[in-house]
Amino acid sequence: MRIVSSEYVISAVGPDQYPAGSRPEIAFAGRSNVGKSSLINKLLNRRSLARISGSPGKTRALNFYDINGTFYFVDLPGYGFAKVPRDIKVQWGKMIEDYLLNREHLKAVIQLVDIRHEPSNEDIQMHDWLKHYGIPTVLAATKADKVPRGKWQKHLKLISQGIKLLPETPVVCFSAETGQGRDELWGIISQYV
Repeated sequence: MRIVSSEYVISAVGPDQYPAGSRPEIAFAGRSNVGKSSLINKLLNRRSLARISGSPGKTRALNFYDINGTFYFVDLPGYGFAKVPRDIKVQWGKMIEDYLLNREHLKAVIQLVDIRHEPSNEDIQMHDWLKHYGIPTVLAATKADKVPRGKWQKHLKLISQGIKLLPETPVVCFSAETGQGRDELWGIISQYV
């Protein structure tokens, strides 16, 4: 896909703040340090549109990005070990759940997992939840540059078994460093937008 324009629109904490209109939306979900911002930036060929932080838990709202004036990327707060109080985590969970269940413009979720590790309990819970509600999901195995290419299939097999991946769920090995998987992921996203 050719990116003509990409810009940050709003950080929303509820439906009254979501962008108006009926453009399709692609959401990005994953652990706090899995590389969501880096993946979004790489997809858009931008260095710092989505803010990258050295400390997990930087994203605390649903960040909407306008892509080509025709659809949105939505960066969800990371799950996992963000160093925030439990009541804030509960609020994030409700905000994310409300968005995923009730946003009619949501077309798919890109769930990011770190290719170097077996899925966390949170990764498994998120994937089970998305499957339960029938939300189209794409699995992006990030940080592929940190694992030799010859070992990708071994790592992907562990991830697939760990989260009980459905055979029809697309899986993309992705590296924000090298651009590996960028075109493949765009090919999948294009089918939804």
